[in-house]
Amino acid sequence: MKSLQIFSTRRSNGIFFAVLCILTLAAAALSLWIGSVMLSPGQVLDVLTGREADLTASRIILYSRLPRTLAAMLAGAALAVSGVIIQTVLSNPLASPGVIGVNSGAGFAVAFVCAVSPTAQQYTPLVAFCGALTGVLLVTTLSWRTGASRMTVVLAGVAISALFSAGIDAVVTLVPNAVIGITDFRIGGFTGVTMTQLAPAAVLILVSLGIALSLSQQMDILALGSDTAQSLGLSVQPLRFILLVLAAALAGAAVSFCGLISFVGLIIPHTMRHLSGENSLPLLLSSALGGAFFVTVCDLLARILFSPFELPVGIILALAGAPFFLWLLFKQKGVHT
Repeated sequence: MKSLQIFSTRRSNGIFFAVLCILTLAAAALSLWIGSVMLSPGQVLDVLTGREADLTASRIILYSRLPRTLAAMLAGAALAVSGVIIQTVLSNPLASPGVIGVNSGAGFAVAFVCAVSPTAQQYTPLVAFCGALTGVLLVTTLSWRTGASRMTVVLAGVAISALFSAGIDAVVTLVPNAVIGITDFRIGGFTGVTMTQLAPAAVLILVSLGIALSLSQQMDILALGSDTAQSLGLSVQPLRFILLVLAAALAGAAVSFCGLISFVGLIIPHTMRHLSGENSLPLLLSSALGGAFFVTVCDLLARILFSPFELPVGIILALAGAPFFLWLLFKQKGVHT
């Protein structure tokens, strides 16, 4: 009977992942197809397969829509998985890269380095990673020293985010030309993303995703609680640090090309927990796919809702995420662990 239940669970998970893959691929196809200039599916296929295609269609797809679609998928997957990791490490369902200062830390680091050395923009992914790691370490240190309740982590994150945001404002005020398009960077979006800009961040994201998946069993044990995990032979503190580094790498790499988009790391992990369960491996996989699908769809909506005018995708995500966060906040009212 138990083996039948395991088989049934695996089969249902397999179907769920297959549906997620189809939805994500469909969203990517629509992102390549639909825009201010409508292209036919045949034109898209001709360009992607390298066959002779219309020059205008080739330029639109290869230099605009393809980099943008890949950027949306990578950013969604990275931020969603980063959210899963942070929530597991902190045992806090309200934690996410945007809430606990990871995104703002990365943003401040990028703004500061661009102000000090404008020619160092090629190192943006590395700089964003360092800023993200600094943000998450500050928040976890403050929360653990003052009592690591769920609300303490959120409040510490809000404080650190405000501090980094003030730092960004100071950099922009003192060095107005420090970051070109700073407003777009702070709102978040994929306009103007190029393959050259995306490549180093994509490598960091894919490597970090692979390492996170390889640590899924340890994450399951860590989720049982520090004392239980320690009694089972798990080195809790080193594992927490490694996982926080991975979360910072994922969020920092995403921020380096998409700006400070938020709420992806909060919405997607919660949704996928209801759909795929609490086990880390299926949760990580489904969150990566779900994040890629969600951000790609939001970016598509941002492009077509007011076409030919375009909204930054960060606005769409904020409109969807803010009510969701408030709902979670009220749901967790009075819960302290």
